[in-house]
Amino acid sequence: MSALTRSRSVPTNVPNEINLEYYRQRARGGAGLITTEGTLIVQQGSEWQNAPGIWNNEQIAGWKKITDAVHEAGGLIFNQLWHLGRINHPDAPEQKASGQPVYAPTAKAARGGKFRFLPGVPGYVTPTAIDDPRILIDLFKQAAINAKEAGFDGVELHGANGYLVHQFLDSTSNERTDSYGGSIENRSRFGLEVLKELVSVWGSKRVAVRVSPAGGYNDMGMPLQENIDTFKYFISKADEMDLAYIALVRHMPAMDPVIDGKTRATQHDVLASYRPCIKKSALLLNGALTPEEANQLIASNQIDAAIFGQLWIGHPDLVKRIEQGIPLDAKLDYTTFYGHGPQVSMEDQKKGYTDYPTAARL
Repeated sequence: MSALTRSRSVPTNVPNEINLEYYRQRARGGAGLITTEGTLIVQQGSEWQNAPGIWNNEQIAGWKKITDAVHEAGGLIFNQLWHLGRINHPDAPEQKASGQPVYAPTAKAARGGKFRFLPGVPGYVTPTAIDDPRILIDLFKQAAINAKEAGFDGVELHGANGYLVHQFLDSTSNERTDSYGGSIENRSRFGLEVLKELVSVWGSKRVAVRVSPAGGYNDMGMPLQENIDTFKYFISKADEMDLAYIALVRHMPAMDPVIDGKTRATQHDVLASYRPCIKKSALLLNGALTPEEANQLIASNQIDAAIFGQLWIGHPDLVKRIEQGIPLDAKLDYTTFYGHGPQVSMEDQKKGYTDYPTAARL
Protein backbone atom coordinates (compact mmCIF):
# COMPACT_ATOMS: atom_id res chain seq x y z
CA MET A 1 0.00 0.00 0.00
CA SER A 2 1.49 3.28 -1.14
CA ALA A 3 1.84 6.36 1.01
CA LEU A 4 -1.43 8.26 0.62
CA THR A 5 -1.78 11.69 2.19
CA ARG A 6 -5.36 11.91 3.47
CA SER A 7 -5.23 14.91 5.86
CA ARG A 8 -7.37 13.34 8.59
CA SER A 9 -5.07 13.95 11.59
CA VAL A 10 -7.41 16.57 12.98
CA PRO A 11 -7.51 18.93 14.78
CA THR A 12 -3.73 18.72 15.13
CA ASN A 13 -0.89 16.70 13.59
CA VAL A 14 -1.52 13.82 16.01
CA PRO A 15 -2.80 10.48 14.63
CA ASN A 16 -6.33 9.87 15.91
CA GLU A 17 -8.95 7.13 16.18
CA ILE A 18 -10.18 7.35 12.59
CA ASN A 19 -6.57 7.15 11.36
CA LEU A 20 -6.33 3.98 13.45
CA GLU A 21 -9.44 2.50 11.85
CA TYR A 22 -8.26 3.41 8.34
CA TYR A 23 -4.95 1.56 8.69
CA ARG A 24 -6.52 -1.36 10.56
CA GLN A 25 -9.09 -1.86 7.78
CA ARG A 26 -6.38 -2.10 5.14
CA ALA A 27 -4.14 -4.37 7.18
CA ARG A 28 -7.11 -6.69 7.60
CA GLY A 29 -7.72 -6.32 3.87
CA GLY A 30 -4.42 -8.03 3.12
CA ALA A 31 -1.88 -5.23 2.70
CA GLY A 32 1.41 -7.07 3.07
CA LEU A 33 3.31 -3.85 3.66
CA ILE A 34 1.68 -0.51 4.43
CA THR A 35 3.62 2.69 3.90
CA THR A 36 2.09 5.44 5.98
CA GLU A 37 1.04 8.74 4.54
CA GLY A 38 3.85 11.29 4.44
CA THR A 39 4.72 12.00 8.08
CA LEU A 40 6.21 15.39 8.94
CA ILE A 41 9.53 15.20 10.75
CA VAL A 42 9.23 18.70 12.18
CA GLN A 43 6.44 21.16 12.96
CA GLN A 44 5.55 22.98 9.80
CA GLY A 45 2.56 23.86 7.67
CA SER A 46 2.04 22.85 4.09
CA GLU A 47 -0.56 22.51 1.41
CA TRP A 48 -1.34 19.22 3.18
CA GLN A 49 -3.42 20.45 6.09
CA ASN A 50 -3.73 18.04 9.03
CA ALA A 51 -1.00 15.65 7.92
CA PRO A 52 0.44 13.66 10.85
CA GLY A 53 3.82 14.27 12.43
CA ILE A 54 6.44 12.21 14.25
CA TRP A 55 8.31 14.91 16.18
CA ASN A 56 6.69 14.74 19.64
CA ASN A 57 5.57 12.24 22.27
CA GLU A 58 1.84 12.67 21.62
CA GLN A 59 2.35 11.77 17.96
CA ILE A 60 4.50 8.78 18.90
CA ALA A 61 1.74 7.52 21.19
CA GLY A 62 -0.88 8.00 18.46
CA TRP A 63 1.18 6.06 15.94
CA LYS A 64 1.84 3.29 18.50
CA LYS A 65 -1.88 2.47 18.58
CA ILE A 66 -1.83 2.22 14.78
CA THR A 67 1.26 0.02 14.54
CA ASP A 68 -0.15 -2.30 17.21
CA ALA A 69 -3.41 -2.63 15.24
CA VAL A 70 -1.60 -3.35 11.98
CA HIS A 71 0.54 -6.01 13.66
CA GLU A 72 -2.52 -7.61 15.28
CA ALA A 73 -3.99 -7.90 11.78
CA GLY A 74 -0.82 -9.59 10.52
CA GLY A 75 0.57 -6.66 8.56
CA LEU A 76 3.80 -4.68 8.40
CA ILE A 77 4.01 -0.90 8.39
CA PHE A 78 6.81 1.50 7.44
CA ASN A 79 6.69 5.19 8.36
CA GLN A 80 7.32 7.52 5.42
CA LEU A 81 9.50 10.39 6.65
CA TRP A 82 8.66 13.69 4.97
CA HIS A 83 10.00 17.21 4.78
CA LEU A 84 8.43 19.51 2.23
CA GLY A 85 11.27 21.99 1.82
CA ARG A 86 10.31 24.87 -0.45
CA ILE A 87 6.77 23.54 -0.94
CA ASN A 88 5.73 24.85 2.49
CA HIS A 89 4.04 28.20 2.92
CA PRO A 90 4.88 30.75 5.65
CA ASP A 91 1.18 31.49 6.25
CA ALA A 92 0.26 27.87 7.04
CA PRO A 93 -0.71 27.49 10.72
CA GLU A 94 1.89 24.91 11.74
CA GLN A 95 4.64 26.73 9.85
CA LYS A 96 3.78 29.94 11.70
CA ALA A 97 3.63 28.11 15.02
CA SER A 98 7.08 26.61 14.45
CA GLY A 99 8.71 30.03 14.25
CA GLN A 100 10.91 28.71 11.46
CA PRO A 101 11.32 29.93 7.89
CA VAL A 102 10.53 27.80 4.85
CA TYR A 103 13.81 25.95 4.29
CA ALA A 104 15.16 24.62 1.00
CA PRO A 105 18.52 23.89 -0.65
CA THR A 106 18.41 27.24 -2.46
CA ALA A 107 16.44 30.48 -2.23
CA LYS A 108 14.52 29.63 -5.38
CA ALA A 109 10.74 29.29 -5.49
CA ALA A 110 8.96 26.47 -7.25
CA ARG A 111 6.63 27.55 -10.04
CA GLY A 112 2.92 26.92 -9.86
CA GLY A 113 1.36 25.40 -6.80
CA LYS A 114 -1.82 25.90 -4.87
CA PHE A 115 -2.80 25.72 -1.23
CA ARG A 116 -6.18 24.21 -0.51
CA PHE A 117 -6.86 25.94 2.77
CA LEU A 118 -5.13 29.34 2.55
CA PRO A 119 -7.30 32.28 1.47
CA GLY A 120 -6.93 33.54 -2.07
CA VAL A 121 -4.64 31.79 -4.53
CA PRO A 122 -1.13 32.08 -3.11
CA GLY A 123 1.61 30.32 -5.02
CA TYR A 124 4.90 28.99 -3.77
CA VAL A 125 7.19 31.48 -2.03
CA THR A 126 10.93 32.05 -2.19
CA PRO A 127 12.37 29.86 0.58
CA THR A 128 15.33 30.44 2.88
CA ALA A 129 18.44 28.51 1.85
CA ILE A 130 19.51 26.27 4.72
CA ASP A 131 23.04 27.21 5.82
CA ASP A 132 23.95 23.79 7.21
CA PRO A 133 22.03 20.83 5.74
CA ARG A 134 23.21 18.70 8.67
CA ILE A 135 20.52 20.42 10.74
CA LEU A 136 17.87 18.83 8.53
CA ILE A 137 19.70 15.50 8.38
CA ASP A 138 19.63 15.37 12.19
CA LEU A 139 15.86 15.96 12.11
CA PHE A 140 15.41 12.92 9.87
CA LYS A 141 17.53 10.84 12.27
CA GLN A 142 15.45 11.90 15.26
CA ALA A 143 12.27 11.09 13.35
CA ALA A 144 13.65 7.60 12.66
CA ILE A 145 14.33 7.16 16.38
CA ASN A 146 10.79 8.29 17.14
CA ALA A 147 9.37 5.91 14.53
CA LYS A 148 11.15 3.01 16.20
CA GLU A 149 9.64 4.02 19.55
CA ALA A 150 6.22 4.13 17.87
CA GLY A 151 6.53 0.47 16.89
CA PHE A 152 6.99 0.74 13.14
CA ASP A 153 8.69 -2.06 11.21
CA GLY A 154 10.92 0.37 9.32
CA VAL A 155 11.06 3.77 7.67
CA GLU A 156 10.82 4.99 4.09
CA LEU A 157 12.58 8.20 3.09
CA HIS A 158 10.34 10.35 0.90
CA GLY A 159 12.72 11.29 -1.90
CA ALA A 160 10.04 11.87 -4.53
CA ASN A 161 7.48 14.37 -5.82
CA GLY A 162 9.52 17.54 -5.50
CA TYR A 163 9.95 17.53 -1.72
CA LEU A 164 13.16 18.23 0.17
CA VAL A 165 15.36 15.26 -0.83
CA HIS A 166 14.24 15.63 -4.45
CA GLN A 167 14.98 19.36 -4.28
CA PHE A 168 18.60 18.63 -3.35
CA LEU A 169 18.91 16.11 -6.20
CA ASP A 170 17.54 18.32 -8.97
CA SER A 171 19.81 21.00 -10.44
CA THR A 172 16.81 23.19 -11.26
CA SER A 173 16.03 23.57 -7.55
CA ASN A 174 19.54 23.16 -6.12
CA GLU A 175 21.93 25.95 -7.07
CA ARG A 176 24.28 25.54 -4.10
CA THR A 177 28.01 25.98 -4.58
CA ASP A 178 29.14 24.02 -1.51
CA SER A 179 29.53 20.26 -1.03
CA TYR A 180 25.74 19.78 -1.31
CA GLY A 181 25.36 21.33 -4.76
CA GLY A 182 26.82 21.46 -8.24
CA SER A 183 27.99 18.00 -9.29
CA ILE A 184 25.79 14.91 -9.32
CA GLU A 185 27.78 13.54 -6.40
CA ASN A 186 27.24 16.69 -4.36
CA ARG A 187 23.54 16.98 -5.16
CA SER A 188 23.10 13.34 -4.13
CA ARG A 189 24.97 13.87 -0.86
CA PHE A 190 22.02 15.10 1.19
CA GLY A 191 19.71 12.17 0.46
CA LEU A 192 22.49 9.61 0.84
CA GLU A 193 23.59 11.08 4.17
CA VAL A 194 20.01 10.96 5.40
CA LEU A 195 19.80 7.29 4.39
CA LYS A 196 23.03 6.53 6.25
CA GLU A 197 21.60 8.07 9.41
CA LEU A 198 18.38 6.10 9.04
CA VAL A 199 20.40 2.91 8.61
CA SER A 200 22.39 3.76 11.75
CA VAL A 201 19.10 3.74 13.67
CA TRP A 202 17.28 0.85 11.98
CA GLY A 203 19.77 -1.31 10.10
CA SER A 204 19.75 -1.42 6.32
CA LYS A 205 16.92 -3.91 5.76
CA ARG A 206 14.49 -1.73 7.70
CA VAL A 207 15.14 1.40 5.61
CA ALA A 208 13.75 2.23 2.16
CA VAL A 209 13.62 5.19 -0.20
CA ARG A 210 11.06 6.38 -2.75
CA VAL A 211 12.10 8.35 -5.85
CA SER A 212 10.19 9.77 -8.82
CA PRO A 213 12.85 10.24 -11.51
CA ALA A 214 10.43 11.58 -14.14
CA GLY A 215 9.70 14.59 -11.94
CA GLY A 216 6.96 16.97 -12.99
CA TYR A 217 5.08 17.48 -9.73
CA ASN A 218 6.12 20.55 -7.72
CA ASP A 219 8.22 21.90 -10.60
CA MET A 220 10.79 19.11 -10.88
CA GLY A 221 12.75 17.90 -13.89
CA MET A 222 16.19 18.28 -15.47
CA PRO A 223 17.31 17.83 -19.08
CA LEU A 224 16.95 14.16 -19.99
CA GLN A 225 20.56 12.97 -19.89
CA GLU A 226 21.41 14.93 -16.74
CA ASN A 227 18.24 13.56 -15.17
CA ILE A 228 19.12 9.95 -16.02
CA ASP A 229 22.73 10.33 -14.91
CA THR A 230 21.69 11.91 -11.61
CA PHE A 231 19.19 9.22 -10.69
CA LYS A 232 21.41 6.37 -11.84
CA TYR A 233 24.10 7.62 -9.49
CA PHE A 234 21.76 8.23 -6.55
CA ILE A 235 19.90 4.92 -6.92
CA SER A 236 23.14 2.95 -7.35
CA LYS A 237 24.66 4.48 -4.21
CA ALA A 238 21.46 3.93 -2.24
CA ASP A 239 21.37 0.31 -3.41
CA GLU A 240 24.91 -0.23 -2.11
CA MET A 241 23.46 0.21 1.39
CA ASP A 242 21.43 -2.99 0.85
CA LEU A 243 18.12 -1.35 1.70
CA ALA A 244 14.80 -3.04 2.30
CA TYR A 245 13.60 -1.67 -1.01
CA ILE A 246 13.87 1.15 -3.49
CA ALA A 247 10.48 2.33 -4.73
CA LEU A 248 10.44 3.76 -8.25
CA VAL A 249 7.51 5.98 -9.19
CA ARG A 250 6.65 6.04 -12.89
CA HIS A 251 5.63 9.11 -14.82
CA MET A 252 1.95 9.84 -14.26
CA PRO A 253 0.13 12.49 -16.33
CA ALA A 254 -1.98 13.45 -13.31
CA MET A 255 1.22 14.44 -11.48
CA ASP A 256 2.67 16.39 -14.40
CA PRO A 257 1.60 20.05 -14.34
CA VAL A 258 1.59 22.36 -17.33
CA ILE A 259 4.06 25.21 -16.71
CA ASP A 260 4.88 27.87 -19.29
CA GLY A 261 2.62 26.12 -21.77
CA LYS A 262 4.13 22.64 -21.57
CA THR A 263 4.21 19.68 -19.23
CA ARG A 264 7.00 19.82 -16.68
CA ALA A 265 8.18 16.22 -16.37
CA THR A 266 11.27 14.66 -17.92
CA GLN A 267 9.38 11.76 -19.43
CA HIS A 268 11.27 8.49 -19.85
CA ASP A 269 10.93 4.79 -19.03
CA VAL A 270 11.68 4.80 -15.31
CA LEU A 271 11.72 1.03 -14.84
CA ALA A 272 13.96 0.29 -17.84
CA SER A 273 16.31 3.14 -17.02
CA TYR A 274 17.02 2.27 -13.38
CA ARG A 275 16.31 -1.45 -13.02
CA PRO A 276 19.99 -2.27 -13.73
CA CYS A 277 21.06 0.00 -10.85
CA ILE A 278 19.22 -2.04 -8.21
CA LYS A 279 21.11 -5.22 -7.33
CA LYS A 280 20.91 -5.65 -3.54
CA SER A 281 17.67 -3.97 -2.51
CA ALA A 282 14.20 -5.09 -3.54
CA LEU A 283 12.69 -3.09 -6.40
CA LEU A 284 9.12 -1.90 -5.91
CA LEU A 285 7.20 -0.06 -8.62
CA ASN A 286 4.48 2.54 -8.13
CA GLY A 287 2.44 4.62 -10.54
CA ALA A 288 -1.02 3.69 -11.84
CA LEU A 289 -0.32 -0.04 -11.99
CA THR A 290 -3.15 -2.45 -12.62
CA PRO A 291 -3.15 -5.84 -10.88
CA GLU A 292 -2.75 -7.52 -14.28
CA GLU A 293 0.29 -5.44 -15.21
CA ALA A 294 1.78 -5.96 -11.75
CA ASN A 295 1.48 -9.74 -12.04
CA GLN A 296 3.20 -9.68 -15.43
CA LEU A 297 6.08 -7.54 -14.16
CA ILE A 298 6.58 -9.77 -11.12
CA ALA A 299 6.37 -12.98 -13.16
CA SER A 300 9.00 -11.67 -15.58
CA ASN A 301 11.30 -10.66 -12.68
CA GLN A 302 11.26 -7.00 -13.69
CA ILE A 303 10.06 -5.98 -10.23
CA ASP A 304 9.95 -7.66 -6.83
CA ALA A 305 6.64 -6.21 -5.70
CA ALA A 306 3.98 -3.77 -6.84
CA ILE A 307 2.73 -0.73 -4.98
CA PHE A 308 -0.89 0.37 -5.27
CA GLY A 309 -2.20 3.75 -4.18
CA GLN A 310 -5.66 4.93 -5.17
CA LEU A 311 -6.96 1.36 -5.43
CA TRP A 312 -6.48 1.08 -1.66
CA ILE A 313 -8.56 4.22 -1.03
CA GLY A 314 -11.79 2.74 -2.36
CA HIS A 315 -11.06 -0.93 -1.65
CA PRO A 316 -10.01 -1.62 1.95
CA ASP A 317 -9.99 -5.33 1.04
CA LEU A 318 -7.96 -4.88 -2.14
CA VAL A 319 -5.90 -8.07 -1.85
CA LYS A 320 -8.98 -10.23 -1.25
CA ARG A 321 -10.63 -8.74 -4.32
CA ILE A 322 -7.59 -9.35 -6.51
CA GLU A 323 -7.15 -12.92 -5.26
CA GLN A 324 -10.81 -13.79 -5.77
CA GLY A 325 -11.40 -11.83 -8.95
CA ILE A 326 -13.90 -9.50 -7.27
CA PRO A 327 -14.35 -6.30 -9.32
CA LEU A 328 -12.45 -3.18 -8.34
CA ASP A 329 -15.45 -0.99 -8.84
CA ALA A 330 -15.48 1.56 -6.03
CA LYS A 331 -16.80 4.96 -7.07
CA LEU A 332 -14.11 7.22 -5.68
CA ASP A 333 -15.15 10.58 -4.30
CA TYR A 334 -12.18 12.76 -5.22
CA THR A 335 -13.51 15.66 -3.14
CA THR A 336 -12.78 13.64 0.02
CA PHE A 337 -9.24 12.54 -0.82
CA TYR A 338 -7.52 15.25 1.21
CA GLY A 339 -9.81 15.66 4.19
CA HIS A 340 -12.46 18.11 5.19
CA GLY A 341 -10.50 20.54 7.36
CA PRO A 342 -10.38 20.68 11.17
CA GLN A 343 -13.77 22.37 11.51
CA VAL A 344 -15.64 19.21 10.38
CA SER A 345 -16.80 16.67 12.99
CA MET A 346 -14.93 13.41 13.44
CA GLU A 347 -17.98 11.55 12.17
CA ASP A 348 -17.93 13.51 8.92
CA GLN A 349 -14.17 13.00 8.59
CA LYS A 350 -14.95 9.32 7.96
CA LYS A 351 -16.63 10.16 4.65
CA GLY A 352 -14.48 8.94 1.79
CA TYR A 353 -11.98 7.58 4.30
CA THR A 354 -13.19 4.66 6.39
CA ASP A 355 -16.68 4.20 4.90
CA TYR A 356 -15.80 2.43 1.64
CA PRO A 357 -17.33 -1.07 1.85
CA THR A 358 -15.51 -4.39 1.81
CA ALA A 359 -16.68 -7.03 -0.64
CA ALA A 360 -18.46 -8.95 2.13
CA ARG A 361 -20.73 -5.95 2.68
CA LEU A 362 -21.57 -5.28 -0.98
